[in-house]
Amino acid sequence: MDSRALFSDQLERGLAQIGISATVEQQRQLVEYLILFEKWNKTYNLSAIRDREQMVSRHLLDSLVVLPIITGKRFIDVGTGGGLPGIPLSIMKPDCHFTLLDSNGKKTRFLFQVKTQLQLANVQVENRRVESFSPTELYDGVISRAFASLKDMVDGCHSLIANDGRFWALKGVYPESELSDLTKHYNVESCHPLDVPGCDGERHLLELRRQPD
Repeated sequence: MDSRALFSDQLERGLAQIGISATVEQQRQLVEYLILFEKWNKTYNLSAIRDREQMVSRHLLDSLVVLPIITGKRFIDVGTGGGLPGIPLSIMKPDCHFTLLDSNGKKTRFLFQVKTQLQLANVQVENRRVESFSPTELYDGVISRAFASLKDMVDGCHSLIANDGRFWALKGVYPESELSDLTKHYNVESCHPLDVPGCDGERHLLELRRQPD
């Protein structure tokens, strides 16, 4: 089975399992993104996952499972790498804006290619470090699955988020020690256990909010 047929079949079954509806066009874009990802990964080292059987679950479904949870209209995916979770979320939420930020030039070149080829008008790609990025408008949500710790996430991104915004951190096991390192200025609003088809091990989405000044 070629990549397109394999990805399409796995995606359709996976979306049904997590209870998310996608249009025919959205499914096509998600598959096209994964095909581009597989192609560019051979030379750009976007991800250590190279097994086609794992790519839908580890890249697409692991990103999309948060769709029913996240709220807002403007998001920034910090340390996005190859566009995860930002690209899959932007495809499924075309009425929302997504900024994809990464300091690695090779990875942002790939993201520009994805934005252009899939005609993602709601995506902005930024090749810079988070501390040097000053958005013209603050974000409703900072989302990431790449930060080493929750403390690094809130410390590094506090200037990007609106007063009533949220930090959304995709994690594996419940990060008890990371939570204890957070300053008292941040509250854990909720911890959402995630069930991702085809992914072994625990997954959680942590929702954090800055306390009002």
